[in-house]
Amino acid sequence: MKRVEAELLTDGGNDAVIRLPSRTFPGVLIQGDTLSALRNDVAELVELCAAGDLEEATYVAGLLHADLNAKLQRYTTALEAHGIPRPF
Repeated sequence: MKRVEAELLTDGGNDAVIRLPSRTFPGVLIQGDTLSALRNDVAELVELCAAGDLEEATYVAGLLHADLNAKLQRYTTALEAHGIPRPF
């Protein structure tokens, strides 16, 4: 394990925006339980598509999209607040 100081651009939480010393752009720290939940949601979406349940798949995909969109919005808001250009 290596200890480093990092810049915390948002409050902590499940999707804190953090910049490591060796990186130009910040990243998003996603807690393990949140990462596991995202993976499970994607697995459910894959299963629904394979089963041909497009109505439920569309619903689950919409929830995933909204969740990821909120995380991306938090990221871009943090960058703007600190005068950091977007990497995309």
